[in-house]
Amino acid sequence: MYELIHVKGNTYYIDCPAKIGVYVTTENKAFLIDSGSDKEAGKKLLRRLEEQGWSAEAILNTHSNSDHIGGNKLLQDRLGVPCYAPEIEDAFTKHTILEPSFLYGGYPCKDLRNKFLMAEAAPVRPLSEADLPSGFSFFPLPGHFFNMVGFRTPDDVVFAADCLFGEEILNKYHVTFVYDVAGYLETLDRISSMDADWFVPAHGPACGDIRPLAVVNRKKVEQIAADLLEICRTPSGFDQVLARLFDRYQLTMNFNQQVLVGSTIRSYLSYLIDTGRMAVTFQDNILCYQAL
Repeated sequence: MYELIHVKGNTYYIDCPAKIGVYVTTENKAFLIDSGSDKEAGKKLLRRLEEQGWSAEAILNTHSNSDHIGGNKLLQDRLGVPCYAPEIEDAFTKHTILEPSFLYGGYPCKDLRNKFLMAEAAPVRPLSEADLPSGFSFFPLPGHFFNMVGFRTPDDVVFAADCLFGEEILNKYHVTFVYDVAGYLETLDRISSMDADWFVPAHGPACGDIRPLAVVNRKKVEQIAADLLEICRTPSGFDQVLARLFDRYQLTMNFNQQVLVGSTIRSYLSYLIDTGRMAVTFQDNILCYQAL
């Protein structure tokens, strides 16, 4: 874990739960794509850089989920490096209370203000092309979160962030976080149409052809949507829907999963409503979902 993996040319990644991209310029300056889940990840990343004799130049965050920005503060405190993030994501990165608040739908109690849902806040600047080294680019990958982006290095390596997940993760957990299902499906189409020498998903194996993995992720979205329609053949309140889905996938409920998976399932229900396959009714002042 946290091994430095060479991909191509001057492009590397740190092999950890949410992969950290590393692009090294000819001056041995390292541009980091995300920073890991917490300060311990940041410390391990620092050790890898020191072993190679590289100095960190900047942190480029793909989005603001805590497992991608958790090392920001330590790296900035230790090295003073600037951090850049896309608009909206920069607000969540600077004000990390926003993520558990958004997920919970109100002020999060102490149990939800944990490093899994709420990274340490750190300064961040809006991302622009001017902040990137020569030959580097970024592109939108909406759907997973508000305004996630991917990066392409001059070595034609694409860091795809959380726009798709490895098959092993999908088989184990079934429901990966999605904010906008329609936007997510469009992103799967977009990434499938891209050509690159290498693709590096944050939560999946690096590969030369991303299309097979995109197909697997699309099928999982379709399965979840179909299962929700079956669960809601009779009017069902949200807690009933979520419990039945957890039972179906043999998942274990806890507070973190309730808000994280719960937010995703609300997004699926919105998607089904917007596509004319689900309706809402009120029974005894309880909002219920019903398949059409």
